[in-house]
Amino acid sequence: MTAPLLLVKRIGLTDQRGFSLRNIQFTQGQGQHIVIAGETGSGKSTLLKIIAGLLQPDSGEVVFQGEAVKGPRETLVPGHPGIAYLPQYFELPKFLRVEQVLEYASKLTPREAEKIFRLCRIQHLLSRKTDELSGGERQRIALCRLLIGKPALLLLDEPYTNLDMIVKGVLKEVIQSISQQLGITTLLVSHDPEDTLPWADRIIILKGGKIVQQGTPHEIYFHPRSEYVAGLFGRYSVVDAKTYKALAPGGRVSGKMIVRPEQLTLRRGKWKVGVAGVVVSQRFAGHAYELQIEVKGAVLACVSADPTLSNGSQVTIALRKQ
Repeated sequence: MTAPLLLVKRIGLTDQRGFSLRNIQFTQGQGQHIVIAGETGSGKSTLLKIIAGLLQPDSGEVVFQGEAVKGPRETLVPGHPGIAYLPQYFELPKFLRVEQVLEYASKLTPREAEKIFRLCRIQHLLSRKTDELSGGERQRIALCRLLIGKPALLLLDEPYTNLDMIVKGVLKEVIQSISQQLGITTLLVSHDPEDTLPWADRIIILKGGKIVQQGTPHEIYFHPRSEYVAGLFGRYSVVDAKTYKALAPGGRVSGKMIVRPEQLTLRRGKWKVGVAGVVVSQRFAGHAYELQIEVKGAVLACVSADPTLSNGSQVTIALRKQ
């Protein structure tokens, strides 16, 4: 069995605020895309800094390529040369041209460097000074600066924060190309489902310094273990067992169930299968209309492509076959 590229073993840390990371452990294989998600203050950035070697854990260890990643209490130069970390808030050297900043950090031949410049889409920026760049350009320069150091693992802390849709789309394509063309493994912190679900191979959810669920994007989205996990990745409804059985006749459930809008089908009027409901609100969301349907005293979130539905429309909803 092949050893994992990254092994995070029983990490624990209590900081000066009293916040604790507790028994954090997971592995990451070569080329695997992992996202760490959670609410603000759940410990995402703290964990990333520990993996990078910038924070010393109180217990446990981080092993990368079979070697322990040493923290600041263990060595003068903490971290591992094969791990590159881009924080959410970073600085580029001032009053220098981009090409100067990159030249100082490069471990590549000119031909190799040119490939990285093209991948990061910064060839046209090389002669500019760092104070002449937009936010998205600065982000790509900072990323390129890490890549020319030839890392094997890239740690990105909220890389898409405060970027507009167009700039974010370019950065997503760049990050996707990093693993495809350079073979660099990436671990990313984010809370936006549009940024994480299409990209991740595995998602790890933190709450209050603990892992509360981890799995594939499909598992996390359609089978969340709690409303907390469900709420991180979009709209959902909670239905009791009786309503759930009416939505999906023959199903065996007990207690409350979490249902995503995409799991429900909607038809006008009354049908033999499903539950009758009334539209109580609707709004256009671009890809579809987001609806709220009142069903037996509960309100369920649904989606529909029908532009003629309005408040008061009589409908029948049912659970799609899984």
